[in-house]
Amino acid sequence: MGMFLARRLLNYVVLIFLASSFAYLLAATTLDPRSNYEQLDPRPSQESIEARLDELNLNDSTPLAERYVTWVGGVATGDFGLTIQGRSVNEEIARKAGVTLRLIVVGTVIGCTVGVAIGAYAAVRQYRSFDRVSTGAAFLVLAIPTVVIAVSLQVSAVAINQAAGVQIFQYGGEYTAGLDAGFWGTLGDRLQHMVLPTLTLAIAQFAAFSRYQRNMMLDVLGADFVRTAMAKGLTRRAALLKHALRTALIPTVTYFTFTFGILLAGTTFTEKIYGWNGMGAWVVDSIFTNDVHAVAAVSCFMAVCVMAASFLSDLLYAWLDPRVRVS
Repeated sequence: MGMFLARRLLNYVVLIFLASSFAYLLAATTLDPRSNYEQLDPRPSQESIEARLDELNLNDSTPLAERYVTWVGGVATGDFGLTIQGRSVNEEIARKAGVTLRLIVVGTVIGCTVGVAIGAYAAVRQYRSFDRVSTGAAFLVLAIPTVVIAVSLQVSAVAINQAAGVQIFQYGGEYTAGLDAGFWGTLGDRLQHMVLPTLTLAIAQFAAFSRYQRNMMLDVLGADFVRTAMAKGLTRRAALLKHALRTALIPTVTYFTFTFGILLAGTTFTEKIYGWNGMGAWVVDSIFTNDVHAVAAVSCFMAVCVMAASFLSDLLYAWLDPRVRVS
């Protein structure tokens, strides 16, 4: 198992490097940082523009290979360079990564757990009321883009707040500006602001995982090893939980990696809609401002997140499948 995980981890490091490099090269060849300074009023002198672009390692007069080597050298030492405004990319990442990770981690845990539970139970109750209702709800959510779900939840929150006459749901920003309510009051305020964006991501995860888990569970319900377990004295409930569900989770764990990339895309829209200053919102703003280093840094962050999800799926796969542990 140790060699299996070591090989996978090495592959992920290489993939992160390649993904980050391609993102930098694409951003450096398509974005135009020079226009940010040429469009200023009053327009700086050409010498000032050239000096500023050289300082930021964004001068398109410098060969792309040379700029790339400079950027890679900085990344190798943990320095992602400067933003187009001259701020440290590392400091921006430190502020924004935690915002995105809060949404991703909580949304993933809630969405995947609920989706797997509902999908497995729907398979056990095949063609009955619960199965039909959960199937209809999952297909409805799958047909709706994440951005529509986010806006719909915002509209619903406004209606509920107005009907109740109390601010039950917060739908803008990460926290209430200027709030002085002590530790617990501040924590409660942040949790209140977190409900709707987290729910947006969790709903999308629930829909995908409930359908996939239901199909996987149906494949093993009638398997010989489940019937053998019950013939040896296990109750149907114990056989389903200990044997059927464990086996059905193996392909679901692999599927988790592919859905994680979709979750990151959904996070980008969710952060913009709810006013969260995370990595997703930052990459959109960086593209508009021609910020090459910021785009590359966000791409690296997303690659690390996807690879971390892949490594977690490998750990779970090895735990669920004993054959992997001896390979």
